[in-house]
Amino acid sequence: MTRPNVILICADEWRGDCLSAAGHPHLQTPHLDELAAAGTRFDHAYSATPTCVPARVALFTGQSQERHGRVGYQEGIPFEVAHPVTLAGEFRKAGYQTQAVGKMHVYPERSRAGFDDVILHDGFLHFARREHKLNFRFFDDYVPWLRRQPGVGPDEEYFDHGVNCNSTVARPWDKAERLHPTSWAGTQAIDWLYRRDPTRPFFLYLSFHRPHPPYDPPAWAFEQYLDLPAFRRRLGNWEHHYDRVRTDGLHQAAFGTLSEAVTHRARAGYYGLMAHVDLQIMRLREALTGFGLADNTVIAFTSDHGEMMGDHDFYRKAVGYEGSARIPFIVAAAPSDGGALRGAVADQVVELRDVMPTLLELAGLPVPPECDGKSLVPALRGENGLPVRRWLHGEHVYFGQSLQWVTDGHVKYLWASGWGTEELFDLDADPEELENLAADPTHAHLLELWKSRLVQDLTGREEGFVSDGRLVTGRAVVPILTHTRLRLEAAR
Repeated sequence: MTRPNVILICADEWRGDCLSAAGHPHLQTPHLDELAAAGTRFDHAYSATPTCVPARVALFTGQSQERHGRVGYQEGIPFEVAHPVTLAGEFRKAGYQTQAVGKMHVYPERSRAGFDDVILHDGFLHFARREHKLNFRFFDDYVPWLRRQPGVGPDEEYFDHGVNCNSTVARPWDKAERLHPTSWAGTQAIDWLYRRDPTRPFFLYLSFHRPHPPYDPPAWAFEQYLDLPAFRRRLGNWEHHYDRVRTDGLHQAAFGTLSEAVTHRARAGYYGLMAHVDLQIMRLREALTGFGLADNTVIAFTSDHGEMMGDHDFYRKAVGYEGSARIPFIVAAAPSDGGALRGAVADQVVELRDVMPTLLELAGLPVPPECDGKSLVPALRGENGLPVRRWLHGEHVYFGQSLQWVTDGHVKYLWASGWGTEELFDLDADPEELENLAADPTHAHLLELWKSRLVQDLTGREEGFVSDGRLVTGRAVVPILTHTRLRLEAAR
């Protein structure tokens, strides 16, 4: 049996609605649209823990947050100790050559998480910069490469333009386009195809740091979205729940009001970064054709989380609302797989934990018992059957509490563990989550149904979120659950 090559592309902070194939009113992603036409696009894909670190744990391990234990953002956790069974490791055990290019966001930064090799660029990484005292060679391959390029000084890096990695400030890239981290990642992936072992199948993880801030696309990409209709602040009937953490006017705010002009430019920078990534995906697919690999290569595209981009006065991520938690997910099986659907849109509610079992099954490899994600191969082949799951449970420690949510992609219930606030949305009628139905007596039955589902998911949790069948507010929260902390302590 000839096993297919597998490429997993992950773009950081890419909203689930940001595909022209999904009907976005402004953004154009022609090459991702072509990928979707060659496979299946999952319209209700989510990141259950929507920030970089815990989301990538789910992606790399095929595990729910309850199993991998990372329910908030915390750096400095030895990845391979906490999470020994990985997607790349399973491919490697099966004889695949495994390579990562771009963002990993694990610790130590040079941990390979099952890959044979990593060509690394994680972005700004405050934690690593402090720990390694700006010696980039310990934790980054892009900046040392940049400093070796003609016309570039020995102290340059991608932060020279001064735009912070969590800022809404936007401006065009200040160097040649070929020097941009997005172009660099595409070039490194294609260069690796020349160096791969041609006698073995490969698993390539191509992980773009963008469209995560800084919002600094090449000038052409930035300018093509500056002429969009002006951004207009949109609020529902529930944002007052967050007034105690509001910080208006700050360009790195998680929740607060910013000038509509600032958000307009941020949106242009964000979309411009996506346009740049889209072109790199085209470069890679053309390279596969040139190498004669296109007919036997599975390609999947996803993101670790979205970006609120001013929705409801939120920026960044970590919350359970659609802009933050919903992500794109496309799987194009190898063209040689005649059983796979082409141009399909799946209604299943799926999550990052499902990527690992799906790709392993497409390669004809066993799924390890540690993985509790679900293979989506039946959906890719149009097989009728039970849904992957009836609903998805997501959460994240944020604002000093745990923000909890459950959804099936059509209805969503959210509960803040510290404040006890609730929101209930009919996503089919109200995809922008403007009308909170939780206090509407005509939806009382629906509220109790979805609250009971969250109670079911949280019963027995160590924080004590549930007592006597009811949600309990004010419990202490930590970003790492006990079973994972104990594994780390045992390894010391």
